[in-house]
Amino acid sequence: MGGTLLEKVEQHTRLAGHNRVAMLLFRLGDEQLFGINVFKVREVLRRPPLERMPGVHALLAGSCDYRGQTIPVIDLAAALGYAPLREVASAHLMVTEFSRSVQGFLVADLQRMVQCAGETLVAPPSNLGFGARVNAVTRIDGALMAVVDVEHVLASIDAAPAELSVQMQRAADTRALSPRRVMVVDDSLIARRRLVGLFKQMNIECVVATDGREALERLQELAVGDPANGVRLVVSDIEMPRLDGYALTRAIREAPGLRQLKVVLHSSLSGIFNEAMVKEVKADGFVAKFQPDLLAQAVLELLPEPAEPPAG
Repeated sequence: MGGTLLEKVEQHTRLAGHNRVAMLLFRLGDEQLFGINVFKVREVLRRPPLERMPGVHALLAGSCDYRGQTIPVIDLAAALGYAPLREVASAHLMVTEFSRSVQGFLVADLQRMVQCAGETLVAPPSNLGFGARVNAVTRIDGALMAVVDVEHVLASIDAAPAELSVQMQRAADTRALSPRRVMVVDDSLIARRRLVGLFKQMNIECVVATDGREALERLQELAVGDPANGVRLVVSDIEMPRLDGYALTRAIREAPGLRQLKVVLHSSLSGIFNEAMVKEVKADGFVAKFQPDLLAQAVLELLPEPAEPPAG
């Protein structure tokens, strides 16, 4: 499966940036289909021997050797309420890269790769019972497919730092940022909370949107309103239902009333391909999740200096 996966990923690269995404489908213990963006998957292997230290988090199945590197292995089935897979010999290891970190996830079995149009991906209704660990659903050949919010799973095990360093806090304090507004666009509840908290530390007001389409509609509304309520900079996730971050950036650049906005893409996607896409859609920057100081620095560099008061 590993070699086949790498070959197919190349075929799907042309989809990115056009509100389409390639998903790797898998199951965790029953017939329910789950999905993950193929650009986050390095390789799929049979479950290797695992080492587990006492006292570690309950969702950590252990660690393993992956091409000479020791990586943590997370029981994704257990994280989503299924029976643990640590001792199941037929389980598979899905090796992934998030925000430049490598880890493995245990899944019951792999299915296939599919192409999804962004507009078919929607936020899951609460009555489906997935909770916060699923951030989008769609139908694949009539069957419900749920996109796992892996960032939420990782944060429950090892939360990234959310505070600015003393040095960056001082740098933010020297700038008069409070009259300016930043739009935060992310379908992950935990990511939105972190970003709003970060900008609060910087005395920056936030407008929040949960996907690219909502963000675009809100930006268009604000563009024809009171300039004092306008947004100067957009910090957007890339993977989102309805309209992804690449497509949102394209739309902003093509709209006469919005194209002057600064856009920072903020995602757990990483790698050379993503860097190329950031340039192609004309985003002003990219910061991997979640690195508060790096994101704050990007915001400080891109927000315009406050206008000088008129001379008395």
